[in-house]
Amino acid sequence: MKVHHWPPLAAAAMIVLLAFLPGASLHLFAVPLNTKASPRTNKIVIMPLGDSITFGEGSSSGDGYRFVLWQLLTTAGIKATFVGSERSGSTSFPQPENEGHPGWRIAQISAHIVSWLRTYRPDYVLLQIGTNDIVYKDHLAQAPARLKALIDKITATLPGVTVLVAEITPLAPPREALVVSFNSAIPGIVRAEVAAGKHVRYVDIHDSLSLNDLLADKIHPDDAGYTLMANTWYQALYPLLKTDTSNGKLAQK
Repeated sequence: MKVHHWPPLAAAAMIVLLAFLPGASLHLFAVPLNTKASPRTNKIVIMPLGDSITFGEGSSSGDGYRFVLWQLLTTAGIKATFVGSERSGSTSFPQPENEGHPGWRIAQISAHIVSWLRTYRPDYVLLQIGTNDIVYKDHLAQAPARLKALIDKITATLPGVTVLVAEITPLAPPREALVVSFNSAIPGIVRAEVAAGKHVRYVDIHDSLSLNDLLADKIHPDDAGYTLMANTWYQALYPLLKTDTSNGKLAQK
């Protein structure tokens, strides 16, 4: 189940292409701004939520996927504010806030999520979590149930929020078999949430990357891998934002 809606935005495409040119760098970015909640700021409020990959660990700039995603949205005319209790990225990135917590598992995110949601009140949550459950072999048979419980907690705390649930990225064998098993449960979880009337969407990030897009640790993406992640998040997020803004659900400046 993949999202294939890529709007014809030449400027956004150029950003992506430049990231792959010889000598290109993702260090271009980073400077702070912490506006919250679209009713107060007339901006779309996005919470990147997860572990060290959301935090941007391993990227040369520290921005991970977040700067490229923010730049794609900005080029497309979407005024977005990233929020969270963590800050990471280079000094030129104006949206360093996130809820990426290195080393954390699903249960740890779940223990804090209500407080974060009440504080920042995002319109959209970009959720990618589960890698550390696999790395630490944390009761893996129950990991999909923990993920569903986390999504339920998010949607119960903020019923109007839209949650984009991404697969986790590849890991080197033998862990990759565990990744595939965990990821295979996510589409069914999302279908059940949608059937219950919740605003939950599935994002296939796993297949956007290969082991060649990871660092030597074979856990964290490299710069090119993070750019691929940003593109996939954007493809999933942009159609929703375009629909919501055109229907007047989200006001923009």
